[in-house]
Amino acid sequence: MASEIATLGGGCFWCLEAVYQELKGILHVENGYAGGQVPNPSYEQVCNGNTGHAEVVRIEFDPAVVSYREILEIFFTIHDPTTPNRQGNDVGTQYRSVIYYHSPEQHEIARQVIACMAAVWDAPIVTELAPVPDYYKAEDYHQDYFRQHPMQGYCAFVVAPKVAKFRKVFADKARAEA
Repeated sequence: MASEIATLGGGCFWCLEAVYQELKGILHVENGYAGGQVPNPSYEQVCNGNTGHAEVVRIEFDPAVVSYREILEIFFTIHDPTTPNRQGNDVGTQYRSVIYYHSPEQHEIARQVIACMAAVWDAPIVTELAPVPDYYKAEDYHQDYFRQHPMQGYCAFVVAPKVAKFRKVFADKARAEA
């Protein structure tokens, strides 16, 4: 089996991580930072908004089980791609909507999905589409965050509803143990 990588930013990485961990065909999800100018930034530097990085998830997946297109369709369902540098109360360039593609094929699929989504949303899609830049893994305490802290305030009020929406809309794609 040859796995593939998808790198996405759509607000706080905890939200995306929690959803994709429940998707069939996902082998690994890692939170990190991409798209900035500072090598190996810290969470505090990224939150400061001066490094240019986005909070992203790097998703390793089995394309025989889940397609890149399906991953992107879920992405556009669980975050708002019409708000520049913002997801809900999370405001700043680190929360921008972005797809970093790893191949010309991913670029083309992302372009097609964005065009389809433009017909679904009432406002223009502002999702950035760019080749994958340098990527830096986030600190260990950010990994597997929702599973470790489901009752933490942000998790309970922001992450959990996104996971619930995924489970409802994509029930047929959720892992049985989820």
